[in-house]
Amino acid sequence: MIIVIDIHLNILTTDLLGDFLQQVDDSLAQKFSFLKESELSADTFSFYTSVSAVFSSKIEGENIELDSFMKHKMLGVKFLPDYTQKIDDLYEAYQLAQRSVLNAATVNQVHALLTTHILQQHRRGYLRTGNMFVITPDGKIEYVACLPNLVEKELNKLYADIEVLLKAELSTAEVFFFAALVHLVFVKIHPFEDGNGRTARLLEKWFVAQKLGGKAWFLQSEKLYYNQHQIYYNNIRLLGLEYDTLDYSKALAFLLMLPQALDIG
Repeated sequence: MIIVIDIHLNILTTDLLGDFLQQVDDSLAQKFSFLKESELSADTFSFYTSVSAVFSSKIEGENIELDSFMKHKMLGVKFLPDYTQKIDDLYEAYQLAQRSVLNAATVNQVHALLTTHILQQHRRGYLRTGNMFVITPDGKIEYVACLPNLVEKELNKLYADIEVLLKAELSTAEVFFFAALVHLVFVKIHPFEDGNGRTARLLEKWFVAQKLGGKAWFLQSEKLYYNQHQIYYNNIRLLGLEYDTLDYSKALAFLLMLPQALDIG
């Protein structure tokens, strides 16, 4: 019998937790314990942080290859700035998260850093004030995000839930469930003018690290999402077209993706 935790949350939900726990591998905690840094890493360079930054950027359409970025970071190979600068910014944002406590203020700092070459300075780390739509490549609206006058309220609910969960006693599987749900809810709120996907994927891993320790930063979730990016986006779309009518009962397929990252060699 699976016992679902009894905890009060504002915007996150435990409705799918029982189903999630029934479907995840019993060896989840053991697999997590086996995570370790790459032998390619050094005092001034982290291989898996590079993997995170490169593949999260590739999900957003950046034309960057891991091999090139590795040569750039490890060997000092010089590429055109447009080729590496956004990934460098995201790499630095991951490093900032790795030495910071997860809260609203530090998320804003991380967002400001990762959008250094994406947004104008006065919009980095600040909530959007306009409407936000997600547009398909052929120009169709596929999602209408939270109304601007509700963004701060909804985001504060999420941060309040994160604070509660960071203090709660959770199993490894429960941590993965809530980390993926935080990722999904953040994306659906879409609080910033840009950089929401990058921030959400970082936030997911950051939550795991705060709960389970630094091994979380070796998890190759961004690579998994890139390798399955059509499934990743389809699972996000399953919830619906508009923020006010999202159906989180359809979120299980998305939530079950994160544990798969433990199987990437």
